Amino acid sequence: MRHPFRLLLIAFLLILQPIAESRADVVVIANPRSGIDRLSRDEVINIFLGRFRQLPSGLSVQPVDLPATQPEKAIFYLRLVNKDLSEINAYWSRLVFSGRTSPPVQAKSTDDLLDFIAKTPGAIGYVERSKVDSRVKLVFEP
Repeated sequence: MRHPFRLLLIAFLLILQPIAESRADVVVIANPRSGIDRLSRDEVINIFLGRFRQLPSGLSVQPVDLPATQPEKAIFYLRLVNKDLSEINAYWSRLVFSGRTSPPVQAKSTDDLLDFIAKTPGAIGYVERSKVDSRVKLVFEP
């Protein structure tokens, strides 16, 4: 009797997991020396889709992505451009193949992303709000 209940409970929890993950509060951060205080949604879209190569301050931009294994990456692109990771990967495959531009730098982890942004004046990335620290500056909230 208890076995079917456990299966039902596990199935229910698995269904709720993506809902909980989609509520994560992902924000866009930049190096404090970037010369920007805020970015618009369109500016963030254009930076992360390779259309802008400079920040509004004139500094060369270096977008940084989290690994696909981090749920924040899927949440970020879904909220930003309403596309899942397979669509984003296909988009970048087309652009790279055509030689138009390069995808964002790939961080190995959230800590790696934070370190890179803190050390690189034109770097911009996204993290869970709770991970923002004094080394970086919050510039957009999707």
